[in-house]
Amino acid sequence: MARKHYREEFKRSAVQLVLQQGLSPVTVARDLGVDPASVRYWVKQLRLREGLSPTGEGAVQAELRQLRQENARLRMEREILKKAAAFFARESP
Repeated sequence: MARKHYREEFKRSAVQLVLQQGLSPVTVARDLGVDPASVRYWVKQLRLREGLSPTGEGAVQAELRQLRQENARLRMEREILKKAAAFFARESP
């Protein structure tokens, strides 16, 4: 059985239907006459390539993880600034 090759524009259009319009990969695949696994793979590849966050509950978890990392970084920076301020306060006459 010969493998079908789809153009990048076709794949991107299918992925946009899933991501922007909220359609399921199965629905998009059925409407376009493509295997659902292919559409899911295209969505996954596009997200990895463009660094897109997942949708739904996964998006909430990804945002929470990102905010926790940012919070930890900001706390560390604040502690460094506190120590620097205390150091310079001791040095000044």
